[in-house]
Amino acid sequence: MTFDDLNLNASLKNALRDMKITCPTTIQHKIFAVIMSGRDTIGIAQTGTGKTYAYLLPCLRKWKFNKALTPQIMIIVPTRELVVQVVEETEKLTKYMDVSTIGAYGGTNIKTQMNALHQGADVVVGTPGRLMDLMLNGILKTKLIKTLIIDEVDEMLNLGFRTQLKNLMDLLPEKRQNLMFSATLDNEIQKLINLFFKRPERVEAAPAGSPLENINQILYSVPNFNTKINFLKELLADEEVMHKVLVFVSSKKLADELFEKIHELFPEQMGIIHSNKSQNYRFDVVKKFQSGIYRILIATDLISRGLDISEVSHVINFDLPEIQENYIHRIGRTGRAEKKGNAISLFSPYYEDHKKLAIERLMDFEIPKEALPDHIEISTVLTLDELPKSSQPNLELKKPLAAPSGEAFHEKKSKNQKINSKVRYVDKMKRKYKSPKKRGDKNNPIVPRKKGR
Repeated sequence: MTFDDLNLNASLKNALRDMKITCPTTIQHKIFAVIMSGRDTIGIAQTGTGKTYAYLLPCLRKWKFNKALTPQIMIIVPTRELVVQVVEETEKLTKYMDVSTIGAYGGTNIKTQMNALHQGADVVVGTPGRLMDLMLNGILKTKLIKTLIIDEVDEMLNLGFRTQLKNLMDLLPEKRQNLMFSATLDNEIQKLINLFFKRPERVEAAPAGSPLENINQILYSVPNFNTKINFLKELLADEEVMHKVLVFVSSKKLADELFEKIHELFPEQMGIIHSNKSQNYRFDVVKKFQSGIYRILIATDLISRGLDISEVSHVINFDLPEIQENYIHRIGRTGRAEKKGNAISLFSPYYEDHKKLAIERLMDFEIPKEALPDHIEISTVLTLDELPKSSQPNLELKKPLAAPSGEAFHEKKSKNQKINSKVRYVDKMKRKYKSPKKRGDKNNPIVPRKKGR
């Protein structure tokens, strides 16, 4: 099947032809007719299967020109990186259409986005918090919204956006088409669907949690952090094979430690990205990695959702993620658009066995194992996190009770002793005038009354 078999207009076909994209992915051709019918739709597909174009193509096909300056399509995504990605893809597809697209996200001056909305927009893409701010300020008008798209909804709920999502949907016109896309479908997502969707059609490109068939997965048993460093250096040294590599770690601290350990071996070939880095820095690093200036990129799980980078040859899991679904999102960065990819996981049995079992249960697939090469140096130096924790309880010794003592009272020094020498006004007047007087008598003496009165 090609895009010519879908009911696309000439503008969209020409844009796809310019990008040299001829064949739709599984989710794209399965969901196209359902969205075109106007029904609420739930799309379940793994990362890297073309979900963005799966909803953009039918929504832009249905779009009709309107002189109003308010948007007709709203797309909600969890991260600013994903906002930028969706805006870029929308602009590519609307190259031959009179469609204006605006991205809205936090961490930047809201006035710039407010001014852009004043100029008019047909499609608005944003994160929940910033979209809510623009709506409550009265800048973002929603009365003409015909289609609402929620992308990566599972990650949005993981980040705590449930309340903001509900508030946003309450403020939109009741008569609209709702589209939701996710790699997984759990009870929290189902509650959201039950609240706002009307008899939705579910389209599933692959069972949730199933491994991507076009990704070759390998698992190496590596005893500790420093041995992982030694093996990673060996892997990254092969520039011909490892020509574009994403290295995933589970925390910002570990990402910084890893970068400090190995970046000197690969000068000007490596970047790092996590949520503590500034917005401009993150965009610049991703741009350099996409263009090939950087061959290696170290990233955390949170950032993985906003990375849509083509031609990634290998994904290396330096450690296994705490949330098993994130393993699917990590390896989905390679083998995109139904191309072949490679995923290598470095696994410490003593510390990560429970994570490995959870991932394999989710996928219903045992990751193939390979032996660590003999020439890799096995380190005996453990990090503080790897040192065995004492099993002895931390007992606090109670201090003995102090012996009872007597009273702490003692006489004041003579110079500190005060005697109340205050004299009442009545007594003072009595001594002065030899008889009691009232306060007003001094200035107003009593005048004797005349007889006869």
